[in-house]
Parts: sequence; C-alpha cells; structure tokens
Amino acid sequence: MANTLQERYSQIVDAKLRSTLVTREHYIFNSAHEGSPAAGAVKIPVRDTEVEVKAYDKVNGAELSSGATTYITMLMSNDEAVNELIDGYDAAALPDDVVAERLASAGYTLALSMDKKSVAALEKTEGVTVSDVKTAADSTNAYSCVAKARTALSRMGVPASGRWLIASPEFMEVIIQDEKFIRQGDLSQELVEAGAVGKIAGFSVFESSNLMFKDKDFISGKTVTTEFICGHPNWCHRVQDWAVPVSVNPIADGVHIGAAAVQGRKVYNVLISKPETVYVKRTES
Repeated sequence: MANTLQERYSQIVDAKLRSTLVTREHYIFNSAHEGSPAAGAVKIPVRDTEVEVKAYDKVNGAELSSGATTYITMLMSNDEAVNELIDGYDAAALPDDVVAERLASAGYTLALSMDKKSVAALEKTEGVTVSDVKTAADSTNAYSCVAKARTALSRMGVPASGRWLIASPEFMEVIIQDEKFIRQGDLSQELVEAGAVGKIAGFSVFESSNLMFKDKDFISGKTVTTEFICGHPNWCHRVQDWAVPVSVNPIADGVHIGAAAVQGRKVYNVLISKPETVYVKRTES
C-alpha cells in the first residue's frame, strides 16, 4: 500500500510539474537516456551523422558502411527535495484535500526551479551561437532577428520540424505586433497544450520570465541580457527521476507531536550535446 501511495503521489507532483514547465520535454528537451537517474548518472545517446545513402549496383551491390552512436555521461547534479511539514495531523489521518494541495504546490515549485536551471543551461553553455545583433529588437526589426536565427539553424542542418523559440516578456511585447506572428488561437491543439503562445518563421514560441541572464562585459563595460533563445530538442537533453518517491511520513523529531510531512527527492540535469545549434539573441546596454 505504501509503495502504491508513493507512486500515486509522485505522479500527482509530476503532472503539476509538467503543466507548469515552460521548457517542456519532447518540445524543448528530449529525455532519451540509458541507465537509472536515481543511481546518479545516465548515458545520453548522441549521433551526429545520418545513415549514408549510396548508389546500388545490381551486380556488385553497395559498399557496406557503419555508423556509431556515441554516449555522453550526464551526472544527476541537481538534487532537490520536497520536505513540507503539516502540523496537527498524523500521517494516517491526513485529509485528502490537504495532501492534494501540498502535492500541487510541490509540483509548481519544482517546475520553477527546473525551468530556471534549464534556461540557464541554454543561455550559458559554452559554444552556443550568439547573434551578432546587439541592439534591442523593436516592432520594426523583431521578425528579421528571428529570421537570422532561422537561417543560422538551417545552415547547421537543424531540422525545420520541431524548432522552438523561448522569448523574454520584453521580446514577446514586440514580436506579437508583427503580422507574421501566428497567435495561439491559430495553433494546433497539441502545441497549445504544450504551452506554446504562438509561432513565427517556423519556430514554436514559448514565453518565459526566466530569460534573465545578465552579465557585465569587462571589455565594453556594457550589461548583456537575453532576448530570446532558439533550438531543437535533438541536441537539448534533460533527464529527471525521483531518487526518493513522494510520500507522507510521520515526523518523529522530538519536537512536533502528531505531525506529518510530504517528502520526496527529485534528481535531474540538463545537457546541450551540440551547443552551436542553440541560438541566443542578446542585447548590450
């Protein structure tokens, strides 16, 4: 029974986490991996070349070639806990509505933390492609900034299908004024459910207030901020799992009497396997 409750509670937290995340798996990140995240590390399969196509000769056939999938070890370096005290209730007598409220809150706060770390990885991973346009976009040139990102990704062979763009609120303010911006009401139901707020130049657009990267350029003395990030889930990886599934446990600390706590530990990490396929538009001021 305890294991069943742990599984159910963990699923409730995960459902809230998925609905809150901006950086959704399957849309921004892919979660393909080998191994158990709870063990501390997983293997990420990465293949940078496609299967070679050759001319076929009916007499001699075609020369046999081979391709290899390489693996990158990703450590589960983010270890975050849910440990919420609920005073006044024994674990066995905790009302369902109280449990549901705490589980939903846990999923929400975990999503915020995971979003911040995921966006930071996209912004700061060494080797990402940074736009050479450093001025802030306005309604007259926002589309051309996105078009430059589209060209850059196309030149690198990034598939046209599945491209995403994460926009800051400030960039959203100007890009939605462009007549080429496809608004949420005209998107597929699947994209709407995934949290997309629109589409432009082939990118599914997501808005995030977590694009708050600020840094001081020591050469120019200017402050650098992020306006938007573009990429594709093929080379953006995130793996997560419960190291300790969520459960409601009695507290026996000698202080709290008749108390329980919602407890669990989630491990995860983010990896960009081909940084140049992530395009970042920054401003300097």
